[in-house]
Amino acid sequence: MNTSKIAKYLIIHADDAGLCQSENKATIESLRRGIVNSYSIMTTCSGFDEIAKFAKNNPEFDYGIHLTLTCEWENQRFGPVLPITEVPSLVDEYGHFFKTREKLKNRASNIDIKKELEAQINKAYDYGLNPSHIDSHMYSIGITEASFSIYRNLGIQFGLPVFMNHEVLSIATKESLIKKEDFLIDHFFIGDFEDFKNGTLLDYYFKVLDGLKPGINILLLHPSFDSEEMREITFNHPNFGSEWRAIDFAFITSEKAKSKIKENDIQLIDWRSVWKRNNPNTNNIF
Repeated sequence: MNTSKIAKYLIIHADDAGLCQSENKATIESLRRGIVNSYSIMTTCSGFDEIAKFAKNNPEFDYGIHLTLTCEWENQRFGPVLPITEVPSLVDEYGHFFKTREKLKNRASNIDIKKELEAQINKAYDYGLNPSHIDSHMYSIGITEASFSIYRNLGIQFGLPVFMNHEVLSIATKESLIKKEDFLIDHFFIGDFEDFKNGTLLDYYFKVLDGLKPGINILLLHPSFDSEEMREITFNHPNFGSEWRAIDFAFITSEKAKSKIKENDIQLIDWRSVWKRNNPNTNNIF
């Protein structure tokens, strides 16, 4: 990709905005007094209206659309924005998204995937939003070469950069689906469940800041409050559960994290700036 290898650029990204009120409020606070400089919105969830209103009224903050095809929670079930009769291969017997990427891979048709993801993006535009990029919940879009092509082509169709990185794609598949002409984020970081279990998740995040490499980096987090609402949603799911998300929130609002960014000469950069930097002659909405 055409990017400087001298400076250490970093997107500190908050996933899952729109999931619920606890996630929304923590995301907003992380933007206002923390170091988060990008977030992405789930248009399929109960908190969409709340976070969409914030995004519309606060355009200075960078946000994308968190394309969603799976729902991992037991107590917070959601499904497509389209009527389930229009995308029947994407839902279980209750009309909800499947919990796992494997079930999605075995059941979903590419026609339904494309229709639903277009509808999710159009829902944001219909609300008056102006997203900076698209990314994928659980990176479920990477289940097959065909679905990944849909993802890539949606970026072309809507004139938006698409979050791609070899490490994040490996979450969903062992196949090499990225093409040499694709726009890539150089380095991707996310917390590991072993660090969470061992009580070293905060240490991991600070190590990321200390060891950041030149190029464009993204640190992906899920800020929320350890509230009754979030504990209910993430019941029996400690991986990215309520406690984990509270740790993420503590990290990105800490003075230590702000100091580490200065100490390590890290330049915070958002998706709009990344796209302009690498596409100086672009005529898209940015």
